[in-house]
Amino acid sequence: MKKLLLSSLLAAGAFSMFSACSDDPVTASSPIAAPTSSDSGYFPGASSSSSAIAPIPGSSSAVVPGSSGSNPLSSSSSVVPSNPLSSSSVVAPVPGSSSSVVNPSQSSSSVNPTSSATPGSSAVESSSSNGPVKTVGNPEEDIKLYPVPTLKNILGNGTSGWNTRYWDACKAHCSQTSTDGAEGKPKINTQEEYAASHYTARVCNINDIEIPTFTYSKGLERYWIGFQNTPNACQEADPASGGGFTCTDMAPVAVNDTLAYAFVAGSDATTSCGKCFHLQYDGSFKDADGNNAPKGTHKALKGKHIIVMASNIGHDVKPGQFDLMVPGGGPGIFNALQLQITKPGIEWGATYGGFLTYCQNGEKCGYDGTLECYQSCVKDMCDAAFGDSNYPNLLRGCHWFADWFMAADNPTYQWEEVECPQYLIDKYSTTISTSIETKILFQSDWSKYKGGEFITTDACSSTPNEQHEYCDPDQLAADKAKTY
Repeated sequence: MKKLLLSSLLAAGAFSMFSACSDDPVTASSPIAAPTSSDSGYFPGASSSSSAIAPIPGSSSAVVPGSSGSNPLSSSSSVVPSNPLSSSSVVAPVPGSSSSVVNPSQSSSSVNPTSSATPGSSAVESSSSNGPVKTVGNPEEDIKLYPVPTLKNILGNGTSGWNTRYWDACKAHCSQTSTDGAEGKPKINTQEEYAASHYTARVCNINDIEIPTFTYSKGLERYWIGFQNTPNACQEADPASGGGFTCTDMAPVAVNDTLAYAFVAGSDATTSCGKCFHLQYDGSFKDADGNNAPKGTHKALKGKHIIVMASNIGHDVKPGQFDLMVPGGGPGIFNALQLQITKPGIEWGATYGGFLTYCQNGEKCGYDGTLECYQSCVKDMCDAAFGDSNYPNLLRGCHWFADWFMAADNPTYQWEEVECPQYLIDKYSTTISTSIETKILFQSDWSKYKGGEFITTDACSSTPNEQHEYCDPDQLAADKAKTY
């Protein structure tokens, strides 16, 4: 089911540079706290004020019977140490969680999802403390570069929840920053604090090319300096096609037949940006009862594991509920997807629930259809929507829902918090905005960016001169005149 995720939009007022905390010159490539208005300014270390609650793009909306929705979110989790010579690694539970994760050689009760690594080879953990791995952008190929974690069977641990689903293609909630951690957003008071939260969630332009999560403010001028979040395609971007979108390689991916990785929106009572959770499906679904038994889809999913990372926070998402970000899951209240996929005549299914909810109608498979009918119907819709698009990851992720996830509607599971696998960290963390300051100039239309160097300026300093100027007006004007 899709829920409307509400979020207090952080109104970081336009701070004069006189109130800035830093005396250092502004450094290149960095994320700044998250004013969501395109005219807002923000400084690391400055206090923020919050405004009224409003819907967050990248989240889902009100629950609709027979549908599902999802919103990504997450924060603050640590990297599991891995042995690059080992073909599998252990994902450790967070202290205080309901069950432990162990190596099967140490416990007969462990479940070791079958490794996808080639026999005799080692699945090398390509990412290191030096920075994210340079992957090819195809999740099915990238996943082969990482160890396969060993997970314990947690069915019966007493901590239950359920999935809903969505894909609105909006810039993720966790791509925004704050100074107070409001709504689970990454905090940027210090570089250390920012890095500890895995920075901000990656954001891409309409062409699926990664762009900064924040830049110098649009209002940057001679006597004022500030920073702001990259405009969201679902909210303040003008034109909308020039704003930030979800990077498509954040679609779910199968590690093997019994383990997958995905991004979700979670409850602010359960998570914050960058946290990870291990779910194991129990073969049932949210509204099951004596008159509404689990379907073949739910039974086929039973026993499988998925590790999810929060990239969105949903205020109407319940504790234990994770809104799965999956192409074809329905856009919910926001919809940037139709800015990317413009082919006429596409059947997008239900706003809340997407392709599967459409397949549940009587003309297709019906509410009590077979597993095979649901899988076939969903994949046909995937092919029609994404098959000839410029976004192959959307087709892969949509097929994943039918093939690995068994087209299960709102399935239930047992869950626990765990440390994040490096694959999810690398797909989540911005590779551009990794400092709490930046020299990258604001752009109203990021669709023109084709990769390569960003337009920056050295015209400004965080410390004013004797004339109280923060920026050299002539140099700043020359830099602002540059285009992609």
